[in-house]
Amino acid sequence: MSTEQAAEGNAAQINYWNTSAGPTWAAFQAQLDRQLEPLGAEAMRALSPARGDRFLDVGCGCGYTSLALAERVGPSGTVLGVDISQPMLAVAAARPPSQGGGAVPAFRLADAQADDLGEAIFDGVFSRFGVMFFSDPVAAFANIRRALKPGGRLGFVCWRPLAENPWMHVPLEAARPLLPPLPPSDPRAPGPFAFADADRVRGILAGAGFGAVSIVPFDTRISCGGLDETMALTRRVGPLGAALREHPDHAEAVMSVVAEALATYLTPEGVAMPAAVWIVTATHGVSLP
Repeated sequence: MSTEQAAEGNAAQINYWNTSAGPTWAAFQAQLDRQLEPLGAEAMRALSPARGDRFLDVGCGCGYTSLALAERVGPSGTVLGVDISQPMLAVAAARPPSQGGGAVPAFRLADAQADDLGEAIFDGVFSRFGVMFFSDPVAAFANIRRALKPGGRLGFVCWRPLAENPWMHVPLEAARPLLPPLPPSDPRAPGPFAFADADRVRGILAGAGFGAVSIVPFDTRISCGGLDETMALTRRVGPLGAALREHPDHAEAVMSVVAEALATYLTPEGVAMPAAVWIVTATHGVSLP
């Protein structure tokens, strides 16, 4: 696939993350960072960034993970965050640098599938839910691998199946009887659950030239706050948010039953719901394609 074909293939996702999802994620940046932080932290722990490392953060979004990487690599390291969403990168660029004395991340508007990310310049590549949206994932990871030094490490976190993630599954199922029939989804289409099948992920990485692939399940509970915060986020983000964008006239009735479903997960610390992800690590071999 040529660079031009790769860019054309990702055009739908670029449009989506600049006109719909990006502004929403930017608006809910604080809640999403709180919710996703323990999942990204587990992937970062598995990757083990070292002081002085040069890191690429793919799908850096609003910059939280780039700042976390910057603390890990310290002032002698570097972090470049790339994303296709201008609204999210605007938030990232405006965030103050870490007070922990780490590197100051740089941010760049770039499509990791198609754009030149450099040749063998990074010690590591990290992503928190930023790699499931490629139209050609093998080509995308081959492009990412070219940016890694020989022996460089890749690490990311991605969702396991929807049914294993009550924080997204429970609201959708509560709402389903009140919504028109939802179209079936293609499990391999670019989207949150495109990497739910571990065997598929393993094949993609092997096809892109990565070795020493490790895919480990990780389960925990996540929270973005109390019931009001969780309701607001659920209404705009995830499978239910997508359904309500198509059927906004059903929102009032739907959110009433969703509130009841979410309330069963209410704890003194907020609404805490199970999340199930893969922690994926791999290594770039010695030869470049």
